[in-house]
Amino acid sequence: MNVLVTLCGKSLAFDLVRSPFGKLVFTNAQGEPFEGVVPVRAFPLQSPEDGISLVSHDGQEVAWIDQLKAVPEPAQALIREELRTREFMPVIQGIVSVTSFSTPCTWKVQTDRGDTAFVLRGDEDIRRIGTAGGLLIADSHGIQYLVKDQFALNVHSKKILDRFL
Repeated sequence: MNVLVTLCGKSLAFDLVRSPFGKLVFTNAQGEPFEGVVPVRAFPLQSPEDGISLVSHDGQEVAWIDQLKAVPEPAQALIREELRTREFMPVIQGIVSVTSFSTPCTWKVQTDRGDTAFVLRGDEDIRRIGTAGGLLIADSHGIQYLVKDQFALNVHSKKILDRFL
């Protein structure tokens, strides 16, 4: 499949397929194949659909995609599928309970991936992102949990969260 992509400010055609071994194979306009390319978001939280880099197995950028929605199918689906397998950031939908209001403490939360519990080491592990009330919470294992809008949480969750902010 021929796909148009921006590489260093120029529009180029390329091919993107999945190999029999499950790896993405990018072939540039000159016919040079790069097996095992990995899509990487430039702005995963603020603009997840803008600025996607295709990076070779040795860390070199082989293509830059300005907007993912501009990539035709099925290449767009391949890139989205690969991004989903690499990214794990559960979205907190509600805070059920915390063991204490001092850290470290264990949080029980409802996420878009199911109920879970994690240990918050310190208040500094809760960071504000963006201007729309977004938060990023890191647990003791380094897993990042996203709160898309703290003001949209239920009253119980907001009360708990206010104690830590």
